[in-house]
Amino acid sequence: MFVGVFPAGPRRGPGFYTEKVWYTADMIACVHSALLQGIEARPCEVEVDLDEAGTARETIVGLPDVAVRESLERVRSALVNTGFPLGPARLLINLAPADQRKEGPVYDLPIAAGLLLARGLAAHGVGLDPSACVMAGELALDGRVRPIRGAVGLAELAASQGKRYVVVPVENAREAAIGASLIPEETDVRVLGVRTLAEVASLLGGHLEPDPVPRQDVRAALEAGVSPIDFGQVKGQEAVKRALVIAAAGSHNCVMLGPAGTGKTMMARALPGILPAMSPAEALEVTRIHSAAGVLETEQGLVRSRPVRTPHHTASAAAVVGGGVVPRPGEVSLAHRGVLFLDELPEFARGVLETLRQPLEDGVVTIARAHATVRFPARFMLIAAMNPTPKGDVAPGEAGQREMQRYLSKLSGPLLDRIDLHVHAPRVPWDELTGKAGGTDSSAMREAVYHARRRAAERGQRVPNGGLSGAQLDGLAPLDDAATLVLRRSIEDFGLSARAYDKLRRVARTIADLDGSAGVRSEHMLEAVQYRILDRST
Repeated sequence: MFVGVFPAGPRRGPGFYTEKVWYTADMIACVHSALLQGIEARPCEVEVDLDEAGTARETIVGLPDVAVRESLERVRSALVNTGFPLGPARLLINLAPADQRKEGPVYDLPIAAGLLLARGLAAHGVGLDPSACVMAGELALDGRVRPIRGAVGLAELAASQGKRYVVVPVENAREAAIGASLIPEETDVRVLGVRTLAEVASLLGGHLEPDPVPRQDVRAALEAGVSPIDFGQVKGQEAVKRALVIAAAGSHNCVMLGPAGTGKTMMARALPGILPAMSPAEALEVTRIHSAAGVLETEQGLVRSRPVRTPHHTASAAAVVGGGVVPRPGEVSLAHRGVLFLDELPEFARGVLETLRQPLEDGVVTIARAHATVRFPARFMLIAAMNPTPKGDVAPGEAGQREMQRYLSKLSGPLLDRIDLHVHAPRVPWDELTGKAGGTDSSAMREAVYHARRRAAERGQRVPNGGLSGAQLDGLAPLDDAATLVLRRSIEDFGLSARAYDKLRRVARTIADLDGSAGVRSEHMLEAVQYRILDRST
């Protein structure tokens, strides 16, 4: 093996070496990275075969997309501008497993590291052991390392593979450290945040000591829901506030129907302020989804409060439920463990609304493609608002009723059947509109929600009432004789479905929790039946 010493050349990027030691023997290097399948990180090996005596040719294989194929140009420029010239050579890069599609610039950093290793930078093993690392990052032309998406799952992947280090862009270090909190401390997986390719070279060459990012305390970082609007600012609409307390306490879906300008949107925006804080497991799950979608705030590193997503009514089905050649999470998954608010519900394309039926029922979205099938979590609370007609209100007489029926017919019966609470938001009377706002405020509503959820937890429930199955309701929501009679007559008189039967029991169970009752009584069931107005109007 011949060892040559080459000058670093003019400093064109953030590199800081004064000289480089290169081993010119041809060899194969392997760097461990990851590919994103849904929201899960899967292992990917980046194999680099460098032959400086061969005909100059650069090839990358392993089902790369356009961004991955372009990695070679970014890597070559980053190496040169960091002080590591790469001469003409036969270069073959394989991304294994070869039968799974690779997407995005996440492989820039492992490819560059593989080239450095193939040139013998860490031949004596004095630096960071590449076989003990999982590495991912995008490279700028001057050698800077840019952030990627999906870093949360890298620490868990590293632990499953027996690796010790996760090397990611410094902007992703906090979210990767959040992922490290998922695994036991004895696994000793450490997260290293790097700013430049030169830092990676220094780590591999033993010129820089690893400085791991501390593990994150997820529980201490969690926050209860926050909202710039307090329900105390909403004049009137006490019945709607009551329904929203029930929705928040049991994680029930809710649609508000009423004339334009009655405060429906305002109340929906105030709803996050009464939601309870997420558990650490929920927060990590939500953070993983947002990281995979590339919408995570990297400075924060953790989604601290329940997400609230508000897509516009022109959103496509792929944007709402997820999709793409390489599937990515949609709005329903980004709203997981939180709220999906659809304003002007009938204005959404009918095809888009129909795609909500399966995630509303199952809590997951399954997207099948030729090369893979992925499942995204989608356990969200649907809050919708709508006017009774396109004009915003119902005209008097039969003509107005026909117009309302035509407008409501944009919503299919099966979709409405999956919404627990149908609430009428009437016009606010003059006296209440001109007086001081003195109704129920967010603080009182939040307190009621907290106590109801605590009672559910004391029964041993792991899910809110809105997620209970029929078999679970049989044991956790016992009905007295009067409540059973009310439920039976409602099902028979209004022709409600078997799905509505369970919906009514879930809502009644939440109302009983708000009332501090161990069982469901007739008054709880009567109130639950009142929230099925769209079933009775169709």
